[in-house]
Amino acid sequence: MTEITAKLVKELRDKTSAGMMDCKKALIENKGDMEKSIEWLRQKGIASAEKKSGRVAAEGAVGSYIHTGARVGVLLELNCETDFVARGELFQGLLRDLSMQVAACPNVEFVSVDQIPEAIANKEKEIEMGRDDLAGKPEQIKVKIVEGRIGKRLKEMALLEQPFIKDSSINVEELVKQVAGKIGENLKVRRFTRYTLGEGIEVEGLDFAEEVASMTSS
Repeated sequence: MTEITAKLVKELRDKTSAGMMDCKKALIENKGDMEKSIEWLRQKGIASAEKKSGRVAAEGAVGSYIHTGARVGVLLELNCETDFVARGELFQGLLRDLSMQVAACPNVEFVSVDQIPEAIANKEKEIEMGRDDLAGKPEQIKVKIVEGRIGKRLKEMALLEQPFIKDSSINVEELVKQVAGKIGENLKVRRFTRYTLGEGIEVEGLDFAEEVASMTSS
């Protein structure tokens, strides 16, 4: 098997305009074969999707999903380049799949890692740095461990980083790229909101002893 070097990954990126991680995955899947890797990216629609990623996506639609039992609901905005595509079956299918994904991922709060405010990242870092299992470790080692943990934690909060609920071999970002490649337009997940029934409502519970007392006194 050919060694998957950074140079090989860059060469594939230059030829396809696909992302570095997608190129690396393509080369691994095809044991370093450049032509097969190019074909793999094209079949997935990733290469063509990357070329369109800089184009403005100002059209689209807001989709909704209500989970069985009506206890969880999601609103999600997905953008594309034309109104014609927004009405299409592929686009609408992706919109529904993404809304279902958000409903299934209660820890997801942002579309991508780069949308997470620095204040949240710093707070997570502060928490991790104070963990008991890091006590006594050299500062340099501690920082490295914390960086790894923070990276993982932030990904858990980002929709695009989640394994797709219908096919865990790809993540949500790869799903969007695949559909974008098939559609032939740039697609962007802009924002979403997840509603959970009763969330944030404080229910006043009567103390059991008080309840008994009130019953006997009446």
